[in-house]
Amino acid sequence: MTHEFKEIIESYVVAKQQGIPAVMATVVDVEGSSYRRPGVGMLLLQNGVTKGAVSGGCVEKEVFRQAQSVFETGVPKMMTYDGKYRLGCEGLLYILIETFDIHEKVIVTIREKLKSRKSFEITSFYSKHKTNSDHLGSVVQFDDGKKFPFSNHLNLISFQQQKQESFQRKMQPCFRLIIIGTEHDAVKLCQLAAMTGWEIEVVGSPKNPKQLEEFPGANKVLNYDPGDVKIKQVDKQTAVVLMTHNFAKDLLYLQAIKGEKPIYIGLLGPARRREKLLSAFIDYHPEVADEFLDSIHGPAGLNLGAETPEEIAISIIAEILSVIRNQEPIPLQNKKGAIHDDPKRKSINVISSKP
Repeated sequence: MTHEFKEIIESYVVAKQQGIPAVMATVVDVEGSSYRRPGVGMLLLQNGVTKGAVSGGCVEKEVFRQAQSVFETGVPKMMTYDGKYRLGCEGLLYILIETFDIHEKVIVTIREKLKSRKSFEITSFYSKHKTNSDHLGSVVQFDDGKKFPFSNHLNLISFQQQKQESFQRKMQPCFRLIIIGTEHDAVKLCQLAAMTGWEIEVVGSPKNPKQLEEFPGANKVLNYDPGDVKIKQVDKQTAVVLMTHNFAKDLLYLQAIKGEKPIYIGLLGPARRREKLLSAFIDYHPEVADEFLDSIHGPAGLNLGAETPEEIAISIIAEILSVIRNQEPIPLQNKKGAIHDDPKRKSINVISSKP
């Protein structure tokens, strides 16, 4: 969700510069089945432009219609959408709609957190029973304990004294994919991964340097020899795919990142190539941590029968998703229960008024 919130922030900044009022709609609770989970949001501008989504497209028009009173009065409101009667999908959505007029210094801090890959929290306070109330709304909280409302006009002290239901989500760093290799299949992986909202970095060789425009969707293109690789801020929101198509280079790059802790490392090629590569790697570095070895997946990708570079990219992205979501890939028709597992939720009744 972080990349969507990042896009919402940037759209809001542009709208504010143009003097266009904005409203935020956030799914705060769901009963039954829904296309998306609590925590997703959508920015609505008074000129009819939107950014983000709260469903697959079936709810958005109603959200915009309901948002008109918030544009007019500035008073937050709760909206419910019962898909049972409208769509047959058995889901009841609770959507908080509020003015989005966040302070400039909060925007600056959010950008800093995103750039430095630091997390922050958003808590939305809502009521399933109240339709309109000044005590509904969302608050951004940073690691220094300071809290800021989505709207500058919200009386935070009064707001904090209310006891009501809340939905809290931790905004993790945007997921990042590091692609080591610059052949045409790396370009396809970059394009498709960027469509998911991932931040993409491509690492190539200085002997055949590549430019950013050669990799649509990439945030960075770095031309490093294996011994000079300096990938910063590798964390559990980072995946690496080695795809140089050169055994010796893959081995050297694998050695270069041995001290890092990405959640996923993908190797191209058959199982026998993986075994040969890992055997050589362990010979050089017998002290390597088990955690590092456990993060290696080869051949990279799920068994989808992929043949083309685009299909192989899809299979790799699908496997990465299964790893970061801790899911065993199966057809959804074979899954028992809801499509989405219940999200981890933390309720807060009162926010401290301390600065």
